[in-house]
Amino acid sequence: MPTETTLEYDAVVVGGGPAGATVATLVSLQGHRVLLLEKERFPRYQIGESLLPSTVHGVCRLLGVTEELERAGFTIKRGGTFRWGSNPEPWTFAFAISPKFAGEGATAYQVERMKFDQILLDNARAKGVEVREECSVLDVVEEDGRVAGVRFTDQDGVRHTVRSRHVVDASGHKSRIHGKVGGKRHYSEYFRNIALFGYFLGGKRMPPPNQGNILAAAFDSGWFWYIPLTDELTSVGAVLRHEELERAQGDREQALLSLIDDCPLIAEYLAGARLVDSGPYGEIRVRKDYSYSKESFWRPGMVLVGDAACFIDPVFSSGVHLATYSALMAARSINTALRDPAAEQAAFEEYEARYRHEYALFHDFLVAFYDMHQDEESYFWKAKRVTHHTATEIEAFVELVGGGASNETALIDAGSYIERRDFRELTEIVESPVLALGEDRNLLQASLARSVVKAGARIQVQAALGENVDEVLPMREGGLVPSLDGMHWTAPAS
Repeated sequence: MPTETTLEYDAVVVGGGPAGATVATLVSLQGHRVLLLEKERFPRYQIGESLLPSTVHGVCRLLGVTEELERAGFTIKRGGTFRWGSNPEPWTFAFAISPKFAGEGATAYQVERMKFDQILLDNARAKGVEVREECSVLDVVEEDGRVAGVRFTDQDGVRHTVRSRHVVDASGHKSRIHGKVGGKRHYSEYFRNIALFGYFLGGKRMPPPNQGNILAAAFDSGWFWYIPLTDELTSVGAVLRHEELERAQGDREQALLSLIDDCPLIAEYLAGARLVDSGPYGEIRVRKDYSYSKESFWRPGMVLVGDAACFIDPVFSSGVHLATYSALMAARSINTALRDPAAEQAAFEEYEARYRHEYALFHDFLVAFYDMHQDEESYFWKAKRVTHHTATEIEAFVELVGGGASNETALIDAGSYIERRDFRELTEIVESPVLALGEDRNLLQASLARSVVKAGARIQVQAALGENVDEVLPMREGGLVPSLDGMHWTAPAS
């Protein structure tokens, strides 16, 4: 087949989902030439429908799609509702319990990803990104120790070679090129979950004002998500522990219905509902929700964003947040390196440090959340048995979650959790008495909860004010801070 060599770009982005569309737009807005290559034709189906405020009111405002999201009529989400831990009744938290999320910023959306992702991709086009769909990236171009472009085939099967100063892999957990950065993906030995999910019409809604909340319900084999996408359409999925994976085998419809029967709260909400059996929502799907992290997130000329770099258990709806957060951090690094090539290493070291830090915060919160299971069937007890560990249940569990059992040092050290007071705060808050059934729990009383909203709140401040006035101190010794425009890195003022 003939090979066509195109013009050189400042950046090539592989993948048109939220991570790819975000980084491409934020680099293009700085006047750089950006090509985005997407292997499918949008709109296309994608899972990951529950958003956090930082994405809606932070990144999406920076992208300039706030009005488009409002016109789309997505379901408003004010927080989350859980049947989790020793508390027998579902309990709720609201984003508004944080002063930083007061007013407009106190909500997020439940989105149909086909519509949400289309909005972001169309916006990238409108903001100057050259978007080519149905293009499959085959490999990267390497010169003098750095990545210098990509090779791809277009919808007609014609091969192209594109040169660029930076390549962004935003192609998700199925990325074909993440290995070009070097190093392995290290998987958690314990969080090797499988998600089995489908869509229902006519499911029950929670009483106002929580009718748009995600509902997460733990049961013996794992936990369920229940996401109200519209007044009628609900996304329902079972996340199964590794020991229960055989339950996802065979007839998927029967498997999902059987699991629903095992979770009384979800069965109650779906009583009288019918399974969607046609169209993009008519398929019952299976996805591996294996938590992992790459040894390296970048090399000269190439950076991994979103799931191409790392993935964490989805119970906190963190997927799109981590994707768009990492895209913003990567855009700052690319913009900085394009303006001053000598700053490339410092800029991308800052990117990797911040993305790993954000991943680690959600990891900490995840571990504390699962610690609410205190019986002998809990994750902690099972972790201890799996590893034949002689230390405390919590240490055994954290080593598994962080990959410590396989000597993975890039993730979290289990020892840092031992005897930590803030590790038990979530359980105490959830189990504390409330004046009325269903009253919001103030999770922001817990330091771990405050830590996971900190970076997102800063993005919301930047988006609201149009500049960075909040973050003037480096995250780490010798680190960088956002520039005043929030689109580059700069040295902190002495």
